[in-house]
Amino acid sequence: MNPQQRVARERALTGILGDESGAGMPRFKAVKSAITDALIAGEWKSGEFIPDQARLAERFAVSIGTLRKAIDELVAEQILIRRQGLGTFVAAHGPMRNRFHFFHIVDADGSRQLPKPELLGFARGRADANDAARLGIDTGARIITITNLLRLAGEPVVFDTIVIAAERFADLTESRFRNRDSTIYSLYQTRYGINVVRTNEQLRAAGASRAAAKVLRLRVHAPVLEIFRIAYTYNDVPVELRHSVVNTASRFYEADRGKAEGKT
Repeated sequence: MNPQQRVARERALTGILGDESGAGMPRFKAVKSAITDALIAGEWKSGEFIPDQARLAERFAVSIGTLRKAIDELVAEQILIRRQGLGTFVAAHGPMRNRFHFFHIVDADGSRQLPKPELLGFARGRADANDAARLGIDTGARIITITNLLRLAGEPVVFDTIVIAAERFADLTESRFRNRDSTIYSLYQTRYGINVVRTNEQLRAAGASRAAAKVLRLRVHAPVLEIFRIAYTYNDVPVELRHSVVNTASRFYEADRGKAEGKT
């Protein structure tokens, strides 16, 4: 259990009535915060159903209406998923969720494919001031840098450089990363209890560097799309930096924020 999970577990066990951090906020926001703490602490794991609304309302000593408002916000943020007639469960990362929610490269006709990953590099080092500030860690803290290639229909399309704090992924090895069962975010969630709930991306047009051109089979300075991503877990804690270089000669970046997940 990492430090964030330990703190969250203590807060979740305390409950909102005994936690002064919720003072002054709307009641449903305090309930939302308490549910989030329980998720961080691992009380309900990815893919598991959370207790029904009556039990949660009793636990937090609030009305069903207040509890429902808290759940509605977590559903809107896709932290929880609601299934009519079944209940509400914790969102789980997998190929389909990655395909529709976090991976935005589409074919020229708008169709989507699951990318095929290829690990190119796995190295340990120390965080410089820029990476440390964006990850919320100390300068010089241990980091892991991963370089990855994503292929679509056999073509090299995305060249990723990923940086994570080694402390949050204590036993992560090159072999464990290479042989993961599903997506990278699924590995974070299932093995380390770190659920990526949102990302922030900045995009710009650029020319391919020598390294990117070699991997993507382009000429140096060929036009590419650069994506700078920060991935966040609960309470807006940054957990991953990702720099992607994308060959968009025959593909587009598409992000339809209003479309329901899993719909084409």
